[in-house]
Amino acid sequence: MEIHKENPEMVRGLFSDIAGRYQVVNHLLSGGLDFYWRAVAVRLIRSWNPSTVLDVATGSGDLAMAIRKAFPKARVVGADFCAPMLDVARKNGLPELVVADGMSLPFADKNFDAVTAAFGLRNMASWEKGLSEMARVLKPGGHLLILDFSLPELPVIRPLYRFYLHHILPHIAGLATGRKDAYEYLGVSIEQFPSGGKMISLIESCGFIGAKSYPLTLGTVSIYTATRK
Repeated sequence: MEIHKENPEMVRGLFSDIAGRYQVVNHLLSGGLDFYWRAVAVRLIRSWNPSTVLDVATGSGDLAMAIRKAFPKARVVGADFCAPMLDVARKNGLPELVVADGMSLPFADKNFDAVTAAFGLRNMASWEKGLSEMARVLKPGGHLLILDFSLPELPVIRPLYRFYLHHILPHIAGLATGRKDAYEYLGVSIEQFPSGGKMISLIESCGFIGAKSYPLTLGTVSIYTATRK
């Protein structure tokens, strides 16, 4: 697969500007379904029973906090390259946070039982580098979970979803955040991001085996899991 290119400074700037409103707008735009998506992710993680978890591109820390609540004895670390987003995560009660680029993680090899990323891999300049770094810091046999947007496979749903992404969502989010361009970028990034079988192939090309896909909400969101070789 061709290596994806994104402008890291542009992405960091967008998320810095909307950090204080990010959670509220996400709940609004998803109709509260983001809570359900994270709950499904936690159920999948439960069978792994990890002692150490790294949440990459943790943002406001929503998934990391859900994991921490489900596994109170586990060490849960949140990493993100956008410091203002980590300020929000800290206020939300996530104690261990690191400013770090997902493509160059400041952790030793084979350090975590599980690595997660919710709506973050898509924003990296190289999905391959991001996934390879996640594989590097995972212990052999450790687990990966990616939660992100995807394009529905159903031919009736896909055009409606695309219309929502490009013509409705940016206007609503623009009113709420003052940064319509941030959510115009969201639609474009979702269109470019691989899903289903393409994402499974990408994950398995970056040091993982047994990748699986779990489409949610008519395929507009998907969870991917895999095991580190």
